[in-house]
Amino acid sequence: MDPFVVNRAALYAAAYRMLGTQVDAEDVLQEAWLRWSRVDASTLRNPRAYLFRLVANEAIDQLRRVRTRREEYIGPWLPEPHIDDAGGPSELADSASVGLLVVLETLAPDERAVFVLHEAFAFSHAEIAAMLDRSEHAVRQLAYRARRHIRAGRPRQHPTPAEHRELTSRFVAAAVQGDVAGLLRLLAPNAVLHADADGQRETPRRPLHGASAIAHWFRTAAPFWPPRLTVHPTAVNGGPGALICGDGAAFLLFALEFDDTNQVRGIYAQLNPAKLPARPTASR
Repeated sequence: MDPFVVNRAALYAAAYRMLGTQVDAEDVLQEAWLRWSRVDASTLRNPRAYLFRLVANEAIDQLRRVRTRREEYIGPWLPEPHIDDAGGPSELADSASVGLLVVLETLAPDERAVFVLHEAFAFSHAEIAAMLDRSEHAVRQLAYRARRHIRAGRPRQHPTPAEHRELTSRFVAAAVQGDVAGLLRLLAPNAVLHADADGQRETPRRPLHGASAIAHWFRTAAPFWPPRLTVHPTAVNGGPGALICGDGAAFLLFALEFDDTNQVRGIYAQLNPAKLPARPTASR
C-alpha cells in the first residue's frame, strides 16, 4: 500500500499539532501529497520519515504565512477544536489538548515542529535534523527551549474519566446559569479563561485571569446567551469538554483543564462560528 495512505492519519495529526486548524492541516497534507506523487518511493530508505519531512517543512512555511493573520485576530486565538466522536482520528487523543496547542502557538515555527516530531511521534534529534536540514546540535537546542517553555504549563496529574465527566458537568451547569458561588467552588484561584470569538460575539478581548473575574464574567454573560440551551458532553482534543447549543445550533464549545486538586485551571471557550461544528455530536 502507498506509504502516504498508510501514514495519512499520523501525518494529519502532526500537521494539526503544528498549525492548530483543520483547514491548514489539510492544505499541508495536500501539498505534501503533490510532492510525494513526484517521488520514486523505491529509492527511499525510510518513506515514513520522508513523508514527515515533507509535512514538517510545509507546516513551518504555513506557520510563517499565517502568523500575520493571527496577530490581527480580534481577541484570543484558539486552535480549531476536534470533537472526538467515534469516527475521530485516534492520533489526536494524546498530547494534542487545546491547552497544549495554545502554548505551542507561542513557540517559533521551528521549535514547534521539533517539539511535535520528538514528543508526539518519537523521532530522534538526529532524524529531525535530517528532516529540517539542521545540525543535530541545533535541533537539540530547539527542543530544549520548547520543553522549557512548555513544562511549566502542564498539569502533573490528571483526573480520571469519571472525574472528568462529573467535574465538567458541574462546571458547565454553573457557567450556563451564571452561578458565581458554584463557579468559585470549582475554579482554581489562578484559573485563566481564553475565549475565541474573533469579534463576532461579546467576549473578553484578552485572557481573563482569576476565579473571581471569570465567575463574574459568566454571571454577566449568561443572560445574553441563546434560549433553550442544551449541553452535549464530549471529549475535545482528547480532554474534557462540552458543546453548548441554542435551538439546536452550536453556540459554545468548552475545553477544560484541571490542576492537581481537580479544580478548573484552564477554560478554553470557542465561540467563533467558523470553528464550531455544524451540528451537535452524540453525547458520551
